[in-house]
Amino acid sequence: MDKIGPKSAEALLSKQVTGTRYFFLNLASEAGARRVAVALGGRERCNPDYEIRRGGYSYYGLEYVAEGAGSLELDGVAHDLRPGCVFAYAPTTRCVMRTDAERPMLKYFVSVSGTDAGRRLRKAGVGPGAARLLASHAEIRSVVEDLVREGQRTGGLAKSICAQLFELLLLKIEDAALALAPGDPAEANFLRCKALIDAEAERLTTLREIAAAAGLEESSVCRLFRRYQDTSPYQYLLRRKMNIAAAFLVEGRGRVKEAAQGVGFADPYHFSRCFKAVHGVPPSELLKHSRQV
Repeated sequence: MDKIGPKSAEALLSKQVTGTRYFFLNLASEAGARRVAVALGGRERCNPDYEIRRGGYSYYGLEYVAEGAGSLELDGVAHDLRPGCVFAYAPTTRCVMRTDAERPMLKYFVSVSGTDAGRRLRKAGVGPGAARLLASHAEIRSVVEDLVREGQRTGGLAKSICAQLFELLLLKIEDAALALAPGDPAEANFLRCKALIDAEAERLTTLREIAAAAGLEESSVCRLFRRYQDTSPYQYLLRRKMNIAAAFLVEGRGRVKEAAQGVGFADPYHFSRCFKAVHGVPPSELLKHSRQV
């Protein structure tokens, strides 16, 4: 068995993050094993001064940016990071990553072992050293949240469940990448609108504001979202707001009224109705549950 030593173990995780949720399944892997196995992963919010520079890593890695913005270099190739970006690296990939201090990133990562890992990542369209922006990534966040939650369980089937969820994550990434026709002139406009909502959901309130910020007609924004997201821009914005509010309540950062204000709702009763319509339960119920955990 190849086991990581104390020094390399410290290098697995950054200290420049907050609000972390990590899981550890198997930090030792068989030398030469082909089968892809999930080793560890988690969610972390970058501090404004977040910066990592490393010449390699103990595992293959896949990362997904859910919020905020930043910059990335993989083997010297520069990439912009924003909501919906996914990127991967091999144990030998040189990586430099920074967050935007004004818009710190919230990101997820999954580290895997196995000589087949690079091939499987390439098949999903995000091979080691590559980065891409996905137009539709709401489901990506849902799957990776499930992966983190299941990884924190102590049951005997945790490794098998996480292996299945990681495969589902790769399939979702591949599917999201195929959803956009290469060279489609509408793609850039849609991605700009969607990234705008993902990054500014707390302050945006209307279709008019979205269209104005994106420099497009309101009718054009509606057509783009129907074509690529199969929903309206307002419904996408509302779900984004309610997801932010749910995370606020689950993490115990404040009351329902504060969650409402944080996503632009002056009326907490209107907020509660919208929250229940999206999540199926009122925010007070979610807050009550989070305090019991």
